[in-house]
Amino acid sequence: MNVSVSQLPGIGQKITLKTAEDSMLVVIVHHTGKRELYFFDDADSDEADFAMDLTPDETRELGAQLLGATYQPVDADQLKMFKKQIVIDYIKLSAKSPIANQSLEESSIRNRTGATVIGIVQGGEMTAIPDINRKLEPGDVLMAIGKKDQILDLEALCKGEE
Repeated sequence: MNVSVSQLPGIGQKITLKTAEDSMLVVIVHHTGKRELYFFDDADSDEADFAMDLTPDETRELGAQLLGATYQPVDADQLKMFKKQIVIDYIKLSAKSPIANQSLEESSIRNRTGATVIGIVQGGEMTAIPDINRKLEPGDVLMAIGKKDQILDLEALCKGEE
């Protein structure tokens, strides 16, 4: 894949991705945070075959899906090795936790436990790859990834047993 980036004065940045099959995806990132996606079946075409606008939240969700936050196919041997080292777990945040009512950034979860929050479930709504300013509220369920001991440390922190 060939990737090129160019500045669009007064607008933002243009990212062009050309595939080996001669298709092209163009992403316009506006200074406002809005993203425009244009897909060209033929990279030499002047007119996009498909276009759509995304909000910053939709962009994060798309990025999470492309990165495999909810599904990542892997080789069976790699999966066995991965399962021995890495744990993904859902942990409920207690009101007595010291990180309750703090932003993800303020909570310093990664520095305190080594685990990484990759999603937050609040009610029936899931936020993949939450923004660092996202406030952690009692009752939130944190989707975290890390080594077993890191996840155990995060569980203790979320229960208020740090």
